[in-house]
Amino acid sequence: MSAAAAGALRLDRWLHHARLFRTRTLAADAIGSGGIRVNGQPCHKPAQPVRHGDTVTVSAHGRVRVLRVLLLGERRGPATEAETLYEEIGL
Repeated sequence: MSAAAAGALRLDRWLHHARLFRTRTLAADAIGSGGIRVNGQPCHKPAQPVRHGDTVTVSAHGRVRVLRVLLLGERRGPATEAETLYEEIGL
């Protein structure tokens, strides 16, 4: 059973689908450098599963964003589609 079928998606893929990073490699680099937290816990593995309802904190591009995962996404689509994957909940 794939992670998406189990209701989870790799963190690097989700960040890429949500258009927070241009490539999965850039997302993986940000995760590896400690710039991403999942549910308040530092994350250093791009394969960390992300599920509906998780909170993802992203420190990148000169700002910190706190996002609640609403959908996992099937692909990296247009920005309007990416915005449906999360809600910004602030700090």
